[in-house]
Amino acid sequence: MGDGRGKGKVLDIKVADIKSVSPTFHHQAVKLSEALTTLISALDGYGEPWGDDKPGKDFGTHYKPNQKHIESSTGILVLGLTSIHEAMQDMADGHVDNDKLIEGMFTKARHAPGEGGHK
Repeated sequence: MGDGRGKGKVLDIKVADIKSVSPTFHHQAVKLSEALTTLISALDGYGEPWGDDKPGKDFGTHYKPNQKHIESSTGILVLGLTSIHEAMQDMADGHVDNDKLIEGMFTKARHAPGEGGHK
């Protein structure tokens, strides 16, 4: 994709670039979702597994009050990555459709004699 450093060229969008990068966002959303599920099920299943020592108590003191916020924020990140994936797919499809539309605008139309069209 264009890096904005070319003379007069701000963005050079290539459909192939968009389509090749888009799945990365989907894969990372899946991985993050799996990590969140593991975190939630492991910690909920074990109760408070961080222990009674000083580091465990410090962790629990900071983690427990923020647990739902952490889980919710991570869920939002998963949705965000998924949305980026879907938007990139839609953008690639729209870019192709737009190219075809523009091509059609500049294709010579053939008119029958007497219709006022140019040959």
